[in-house]
Amino acid sequence: MNHIIKAILPPKRQGMRAVVVFENGSTKKYLPQTVAEQGLFAGMELTEAELAALEKANAAASAKQRAVRIISAAAVSKGDLQRRLTQKGESPEDAKKAVEWLSELKLLDDAETARQIVARGAARGYGAERVKQMLYEKRVPRQYWEEALAAMPDMSEALTDFLRKRLGEEPDEKTLRSASAAALRRGYTWSQVREALERLRNSEL
Repeated sequence: MNHIIKAILPPKRQGMRAVVVFENGSTKKYLPQTVAEQGLFAGMELTEAELAALEKANAAASAKQRAVRIISAAAVSKGDLQRRLTQKGESPEDAKKAVEWLSELKLLDDAETARQIVARGAARGYGAERVKQMLYEKRVPRQYWEEALAAMPDMSEALTDFLRKRLGEEPDEKTLRSASAAALRRGYTWSQVREALERLRNSEL
């Protein structure tokens, strides 16, 4: 059974898809770039195999387009991008190919993503343990962690400032425990918290 295109309705606005109307009354939505690249036109007749190939080409283009939108908004690792694409409905195969495509274009770099995540964590005042959690959540391969973390600035002052704000003028034991627990949740070790508390005590002398 062949499929004859009756009309092609352009997208109503930017970001939407073109609607291809077939003579049997069925419709399918395709990316404008797919319509152009595949040379679709009213009156064109497609075999079942050609229609299947068209669907496959459109799915691949969709994954690439979505991938570009994602990396334009934030730094992501290859693994995280592939996960997000499949979560958005792209097939695992198309998601993988989109990641490979961007990698070939040098637009995906896990080492650079690791550096950006570490810098973002430091800017938020997080300790190294919280930053490691961020790297893990973003699926950055561990081989890139060490170098990125080595460039992380000394967070001692940031920790001290955080505790100072939490403790206030005359902290009681409950406030001290609460502030210490909050610092631990931000990725600082207990020894780092103890040292920061000691610095605060000495500054009051």
